[in-house]
Amino acid sequence: MAAGIGHHTGHPARVAISRNVTASEKGPSSMTNQAAQVEAWLDERAGEMADLLERLVAVDSENPPGRELRRCAGVLREAMDRLGLAPEVIDVADPSGGLDDPCVVRGTAGDGGKLIYFHGHFDVVPAQSREQFTAVRRDGRIIGRGTADMKGGIVSMLYGAAAAKELGLLGDGRIVVHLVCDEETGSVAGAGHLRAAGLIDPGALAMITAEPSGGSIWHAARGAVSLRVDIQGREAHVGQADRGVNAFQHMLHIARPAERYAADLAGRHTAYPMNPGDARGSMLVVGGLSGGGSNFNVVPGSAFFTVDGRYNPEEDLEGELKRLTGLIEGAAREIGADVSIRTTQLQPSAATDQDHPAARALARVVGEVEGTPARFEMCAGILEIRWYAQLGIPAFGYGAGRLDVSHGPHEYVDEAAMRRCAAVYARYAGDLLT
Repeated sequence: MAAGIGHHTGHPARVAISRNVTASEKGPSSMTNQAAQVEAWLDERAGEMADLLERLVAVDSENPPGRELRRCAGVLREAMDRLGLAPEVIDVADPSGGLDDPCVVRGTAGDGGKLIYFHGHFDVVPAQSREQFTAVRRDGRIIGRGTADMKGGIVSMLYGAAAAKELGLLGDGRIVVHLVCDEETGSVAGAGHLRAAGLIDPGALAMITAEPSGGSIWHAARGAVSLRVDIQGREAHVGQADRGVNAFQHMLHIARPAERYAADLAGRHTAYPMNPGDARGSMLVVGGLSGGGSNFNVVPGSAFFTVDGRYNPEEDLEGELKRLTGLIEGAAREIGADVSIRTTQLQPSAATDQDHPAARALARVVGEVEGTPARFEMCAGILEIRWYAQLGIPAFGYGAGRLDVSHGPHEYVDEAAMRRCAAVYARYAGDLLT
């Protein structure tokens, strides 16, 4: 789950109760038999699922810098071919130019007219240690980089799709699997290509992505605004510092209104349900990246800092971008600073009404598999559900991984939870497509 580069504007993508999506009419006995069949099918393949995740973790698909993406796609294609998911690897262009051989893996289960998307990403954030690329199985968990976010989720989706196909749950429908290479840096190359190339059908009944929701259903996600602010000064020897223009001092002055703006944003609370541990206000980080200067004894002739925000769906993203850049430009004028501002990300929020029939169907399946009522929450970050929700497709995040261990040095996924999620995916597809 990411915060990256993108340039898609607009208001929040919301899916209201507008589609005529209904669950299949099945009696309790039929549903119990189906649940038992799916569970047994997955339990028999528990070792296979763990082995595939270990192979995926071993591929260093860190992004940035975006390396070994093609190799990871190859592992996925081989696994999908073995599972009968008709994989293909699609070359894509990277607008940023930073990815090494970017691509999308696309597969299909079934051939009917009704459609549901399973969506995931196989890039991972940089590791804290190279040891994280050797998966460790311990106490029912698989530990390693990307296990929670979200190579473990990919394994669940692939086996969920295969189970639905092999057990005859797809009826007159089909599952299309999309696996992209750049979610951790904005997903413009991967999911952006899918949308631009017309590979996302607006008539789909639903989309689900296996992000680490910890068993909650993420039916909404924040939007994102990211900036890079560059300040130009003039270098001078420390002994003649009065002849220079200190870009670092200018940066400090220019960053202060952005910090005050961040405090204001934090006080604007969303009405969407959230994890009790997550702050309800929109979030902004000033100076996540910063730097400048050439040496300790030289007046810095340049400096830069970043501003990165996650905005609740209630916010007007373009209006907030204008306000933020106006504050920075105003502070620069006060001291005559030479400043340039580049928008590196502008991604809308997304939301699907939790009373939408596709949402109710997912909640019902999750409740049956987990044995507890499903919880709807807004994700504290951004999700690739936005690419689908903008086309009117009900879109959700649901995965076995936990957000609080994702991206960290002890990232892991629970093996039993991985299989339960696979069961949810298989049965959800069967519920919508039959």
